[in-house]
Amino acid sequence: MTAANAEARSRVRVALVDEHQLLVEGLAARLSGSRSRIDVVAALTSWEALLAHPEFPVDVVVVEYGLEDGVPFDAKLRSLRAANVPAVALSRHGDGPTVHAAVLAGAQAFVAKNESGDELVAAIHDVAAGREHRSLAVQAALDAYANRADPSLGRQELMALQLYAGGRSVHEVAQHMATTDQTAKSYIKRGRRKYRAAGVDLGTKLLLRRHAIREGWIQPD
Repeated sequence: MTAANAEARSRVRVALVDEHQLLVEGLAARLSGSRSRIDVVAALTSWEALLAHPEFPVDVVVVEYGLEDGVPFDAKLRSLRAANVPAVALSRHGDGPTVHAAVLAGAQAFVAKNESGDELVAAIHDVAAGREHRSLAVQAALDAYANRADPSLGRQELMALQLYAGGRSVHEVAQHMATTDQTAKSYIKRGRRKYRAAGVDLGTKLLLRRHAIREGWIQPD
């Protein structure tokens, strides 16, 4: 084997999928340096574009965990497993529930967007070699999630959170539970407060909805 062939075989062919064009272009430039031993063969903003790309399957796919395209993350990873392609999940959020959900879906590595480019390079090479990759920050998030306190919600608090996470207004939650708007609002606030004490932030409707999907309370759109 020539030195050129050996070098080619040691490089990892990577596809990037993130909804932000500027981000994938920046990552492609960062990862394609000669020292990284990575060839970015596709930098895309949609999942469908990846599956239709002439270079697919690749060695590793780096895919945004929160890609809002109507395709659940676990379904994306099932497609990759069928093609024998490992995945690195990329996310704006590095909290325990998000990391746990991505790993549970089958991601071999998780890299938060506030981590370094070197961390992403290491994750890509690890999963390309058949190894899982856990940075110190990711492992700490997983450990915190595993050791999280039980929020110990009451039945009414749980029901109110589930209904509210499913898209109902406070008034509609109250109607469904045959109570007043103020009482329904109180159930939701108490439930959020108990989750916050247990280390899970559900302070916005987006965070609540993501948690509801992870817990199976509601189905992704």
